[in-house]
Amino acid sequence: MDIKPEEESLLDKSPNSKKGGLKTMIFIIVNESFERLASQGLMPNMIIYLTKVYCFETATASSVLFIWSALSNGLGLFGAFLSDSYLGRFKVILLGSISSLLGMTLVWLTAMIPQLKPSACDQLKQNYSAPDASQSIPLLSSFLLISIGSGCIRPCYMAFGADQLDNKENPNNERVIQSYFNWYYASTGISTILSMTVIVYIQDHLGWSIGFGILAILMVFFALIFLAGSSLYIKVKPSESLFTGFFQVLVAAFRNRKIHWSSKKDHECYHITPDSKLLILNEDFRCLNKACIIRDPSTDLTSDGSASNPWSLCSVEQVESLKAILRVVPMWSTGLTLLLVTDQTSFLTLQASSMDRHIFSNFEIPAGSFSLFMVITLTIWVAFYDRVLSPLLAKFTGNPQGLSLVVRMGIGLIMSCIAMTFAAIIESIRLKKVTEEGIQDDPNVVVDMSAMWLVPQTVFMGLAEALNTVGQIQFFYMMFPKSMSSIAIAMYTFGMALANLFGSLLVNVVNSLTGHGSKVRWLASNLNEGHLDYYYWLLAFLNLINFFYFLHCCQSNESRRNKNVLSNEVSEQESEYRPSHSAS
Repeated sequence: MDIKPEEESLLDKSPNSKKGGLKTMIFIIVNESFERLASQGLMPNMIIYLTKVYCFETATASSVLFIWSALSNGLGLFGAFLSDSYLGRFKVILLGSISSLLGMTLVWLTAMIPQLKPSACDQLKQNYSAPDASQSIPLLSSFLLISIGSGCIRPCYMAFGADQLDNKENPNNERVIQSYFNWYYASTGISTILSMTVIVYIQDHLGWSIGFGILAILMVFFALIFLAGSSLYIKVKPSESLFTGFFQVLVAAFRNRKIHWSSKKDHECYHITPDSKLLILNEDFRCLNKACIIRDPSTDLTSDGSASNPWSLCSVEQVESLKAILRVVPMWSTGLTLLLVTDQTSFLTLQASSMDRHIFSNFEIPAGSFSLFMVITLTIWVAFYDRVLSPLLAKFTGNPQGLSLVVRMGIGLIMSCIAMTFAAIIESIRLKKVTEEGIQDDPNVVVDMSAMWLVPQTVFMGLAEALNTVGQIQFFYMMFPKSMSSIAIAMYTFGMALANLFGSLLVNVVNSLTGHGSKVRWLASNLNEGHLDYYYWLLAFLNLINFFYFLHCCQSNESRRNKNVLSNEVSEQESEYRPSHSAS
């Protein structure tokens, strides 16, 4: 990392001079690369493994992958809560590495041991059967173990690395931490590219046994290297989690629901901690204000002024923290359908596998690598906008960010709609080619159509994520106080989990409704007989509806903000939880 010698000396003179510092970065940065390579190397080709090796139907396989992703993202909240409140980051990461290693090993065994997978899977000759319980349980158990591992490692690892460098005596402490974040994201980006290219290529050309075996070995390296640096790490002890405070507010507000009060008269009865910068509550979500009303100081407060029972009395700051989240929930919900669009990589892989992927006569792009174009687009756009486009637009808009966050989020939603529209058109053309060539009955045939026609939709998906998702996270950071900055990432992770669950539900509903009688299902196992294009049109329509919902949320947010400014100017000035005007 780009650290000056004087900064390095300050790091070495920290209270824990024998622990933490730059010497731990070799363990942190390199180790994270191994974990990312291993975990992300599974997903691109897994739809092919489930359909071609395990004989899952396309809809079933897609649903399984959606649920797997939902678990991995959803358990991230549990991992963060566990590390912050009980075990600490080191123990949670260690627990996650063991779980991921067991899961990776189990996936590798499913490829190595013939008895753990169906003996034949020739869908063209109808010579296949779905896996029985003895074959499905090991595979699904491996997914569960990997999800637990991801849920423990992902939310803790970056913060664990920052703990090693955080030295308040260093005047350039923030720049050191920022440099670490830059290198961390660079390493994860390189790992993502390698997992979508090298690992996918190995799986395609050297077989599943070798491909999965390499991933298991990478997880072994991750666990061993992480443990090797154990004596050098600064291990921050757990403290009370923000999530615990949120639940306390809800419980306290429910317990005090029968209290009759007036916000104009009883604001002096609110519980305010000595170090709190917040003195007055905002008027929205007034039912939660009852959580911080002091009914009897002699019983509700201790001698030092703290709450005797935090589940019956909360501070004003706790209440406003929860309100800050509730205010952004409508805007947050507008990003769910976009996340659903960016999760359609399984069908993209199946489409690519049925098309001509040759760039040169002796080289073809692996089907699982086509989602890489989305990652490349996102990376290029973020750098281009930050360094080139934003300064130019700032001259015309007067906004230092070029375009406001809300405008960028709206453009991102339009891009997601365009992406699905383009995907539907390309799939319609592919199906037309299939009909002209008379190869509808063969699910393994390669259509005389270049797979590069799939690139534009991935480019639009990358632009959609770069504009909307990145904009949303920045929007949350601006709306939340610094003490809640980690919640921005947590909300994004939880949104991904919900989008994955909705994706699984949507696939099952579509497959069920379109398969009645003798009708061919849209998401048939043989894509040449189905209508994946109709499914893409449905997603485009959902994204269009979501865009109008987004406009409604923008209008409601603006109205509520104006109302707060007019009715509670004092609170707006004193509160650290005020809405950011630069976001709109």
